[in-house]
Amino acid sequence: MRIKPLRLGPVTLPSNVVMAPMAGYTCYPFRMLCQEMGAGLCFTEMVSANALKYQDRANRQLLFTTPAERVKAAQLLGGDPQIVEKAACGPLLAGFDLIDLNMGCPTPNVFKSGQGSALLADLPRAEALIRACKRSGKLISVKFRIGIRADEPVAAEFARMCEQAGADLISIHGRSRSMMYDGPPCWEQIQLAKAAVSIPVLANGGIASPEDAAWMMERTGADGVMIGRYALENPYIFAQLTGRRVVKSRSALLLEQMALASRYYDEPFVLSYIRSLASYLMKKRRGTKGYKQKMYQCGGLEELETLIRAAFREEEPL
Repeated sequence: MRIKPLRLGPVTLPSNVVMAPMAGYTCYPFRMLCQEMGAGLCFTEMVSANALKYQDRANRQLLFTTPAERVKAAQLLGGDPQIVEKAACGPLLAGFDLIDLNMGCPTPNVFKSGQGSALLADLPRAEALIRACKRSGKLISVKFRIGIRADEPVAAEFARMCEQAGADLISIHGRSRSMMYDGPPCWEQIQLAKAAVSIPVLANGGIASPEDAAWMMERTGADGVMIGRYALENPYIFAQLTGRRVVKSRSALLLEQMALASRYYDEPFVLSYIRSLASYLMKKRRGTKGYKQKMYQCGGLEELETLIRAAFREEEPL
């Protein structure tokens, strides 16, 4: 896989390996971890454009960042162009360089509301949302799937619409809405979409190793890859792809994440986040099954730290 900087208007990303937005996980500490490992860009969790008008604590937490985050990218979910424009131009997104419009979320509640992947069947409204967001003056990206149904792909057509509406970048999950997160990605559809536009295209879906990333790039001709859930299990993939040397064990990684999260978030959030991240990092590792349950039952951060050290006590630094 060819690793290279990726130019987006006035911004140059240090690498073309990107961390996908993921609800419950891509908080500020995890984004900083991925940046350290070599990710060129990391997105916030999905934020509702309609909810941003309240400027409440929950939304401020989702959008928390600091100057240490080199390029700031937020993912926005919405279905009303006026509301999306107001959110994009609002104070909570003022410090962000890029806004990603979610047009791929397959969950029933989002789909039924006419947002996320439902927009794949409504190109005029999707176009209006992109144009409205573009009026913020920020870089705009769009994340979408190949279609609602696997036998009715719209990837190339949708990609052309995104470019014409002013998008600076698109990322394509190679599955349809009906496939959810199962089955091999339809890389041919990403290839067709890439051939249909001149803006950068990121390939996403089914990447669970450096070899998968290289395979996806080779077959689609994409300008880069977007890594999703596998990065929770192996955040070292960014270092493996970019050639960055990282000598840090999983336990050290977790404890650093706990310390960073504790600096900016309350204890209930830190407990929930570290437990979830630890459960991913313990996947396929012998002798850790019992510790996962203990971590979810522990009462505080001090006890959780002790369990992390015990669970990974035989681990060698990578």
